[in-house]
Amino acid sequence: MNNDENQSRSQPLPEPQPQPLPEPEKPDAPVQPPAAEEASGRRRLLAGLWPPRLSRAQLIVAVLLFGLGLGLAIQVRSTSDDSTLRGARQEDLVRILDEVDDRTQRLADEKQRLDDQRTELENSSDQAEEARKQTLEKERQLGILAGTVAAQGPGITLTISDPSGAVAADKLLDTVQELRAAGAEAIEVNGVRVVANTYFSGEGGDIQVDGKKIEAPYEFKVIGKPQDLEPALNIPGGVVQTLEKEQATAVVERSDDIVVDALRPAERPDYARSSSP
Repeated sequence: MNNDENQSRSQPLPEPQPQPLPEPEKPDAPVQPPAAEEASGRRRLLAGLWPPRLSRAQLIVAVLLFGLGLGLAIQVRSTSDDSTLRGARQEDLVRILDEVDDRTQRLADEKQRLDDQRTELENSSDQAEEARKQTLEKERQLGILAGTVAAQGPGITLTISDPSGAVAADKLLDTVQELRAAGAEAIEVNGVRVVANTYFSGEGGDIQVDGKKIEAPYEFKVIGKPQDLEPALNIPGGVVQTLEKEQATAVVERSDDIVVDALRPAERPDYARSSSP
């Protein structure tokens, strides 16, 4: 018994096995603030856009679109610059509208007059006499237009002063065209009758009308409706404003009795003949 106890005491005790230490917990990944995420997103977007990766077709389309946009911009700008009525006052626009209405009314009146003449010819008991009267009236009207007979009636007198000699022939021709468009029936310039084939030539200070030299001041005697003629010259961008840009002055005076007595010789045509029997 004692021997067993002694043997058990003499045997060494088993060494305790070392226990593995627990691994330390890994810290979570740091959370980036929103500002850092936004900056990172911008860098990725910039890296995707630059340098650009364009195909040949995309480049051609981009060039065409640029050219189209540039052309539209130039056209819009040109249209805006050429509009003389954009900066006009309200009363000027109303006056221009009234002038257009007056021209329309004149054309309607002329149509009505011709219709009445046709009706008179159709209904007259003595058609030959009525035709003769209308022929004489037409001859008188054509004589006024051709400048072979004198004319008298209401109208205006336009006086253009040109002290610097800057008014060229084309400005006087534009004045005649504007007066005709406003309903002028007879025009005389410094004693020269203006007809369909009248021409102006020369530079400022040396103007000729149908080869006859005229000098400033240039006086236009015009027969027509004064209420139409005067506003036509004073519209924005019209004759008066154009002459003022040339350092000239234009004065318009209305009158109930304008006499246009400068005559043109009746010329017989060399080749043209009447086709009526």
